[in-house]
Amino acid sequence: MGSMTEPIELRGTHANLVPLSPTHASALAEASRDGELWKLWYTSVPSPDGMAAEISRRLSLQAAGSMLPFSVLDAGGTPVGMTSFMHIDARHRRVEIGSTWYAARVQRTALNTDCKRMLLAHAFDSLDCIAVELRTHRLNTRSRRAIERIGAQLDGILRAHQRLPDGTLRDTAVYSITASEWPAVRAHLQGLLERPGC
Repeated sequence: MGSMTEPIELRGTHANLVPLSPTHASALAEASRDGELWKLWYTSVPSPDGMAAEISRRLSLQAAGSMLPFSVLDAGGTPVGMTSFMHIDARHRRVEIGSTWYAARVQRTALNTDCKRMLLAHAFDSLDCIAVELRTHRLNTRSRRAIERIGAQLDGILRAHQRLPDGTLRDTAVYSITASEWPAVRAHLQGLLERPGC
């Protein structure tokens, strides 16, 4: 059973997850520009100008033991987004997959399914997690559909959970997959990845 914050590279078919590095800042800034993602009100994506600071923030959380951040590379090796294990609870073997964003050009492709498969496999098969959480804004219907599509179950809604940069309050939809559910979810994800145009 490995350390929950030990950097690791996870290799898939449609994507690779590599330890986040300051050397990725320029490429990730370009990925953020694809779709002007930082302007979306219901999620938090670093702006191109703020990318270096966001990488530094995530690496500081890793050093503190609460996050394991990754750069998401497409099949050609280009950084197209970020994701993380966050709110790491080593005692109870729980993590959240979050702070995830992708360039517009790779959204709704097999890349996200592949990334979730790799992250879940690492959490359950290598880190011996008992549960993995996924959270999103209650009104982010695209994200909620994507989370439900991979097989996560809704645990509930945390009302008035966070204040967003524009001052509005976020209701957070909390989903999870438990260790006992993982074998079925793994088979489901593999099936999705084997479909044309998944």
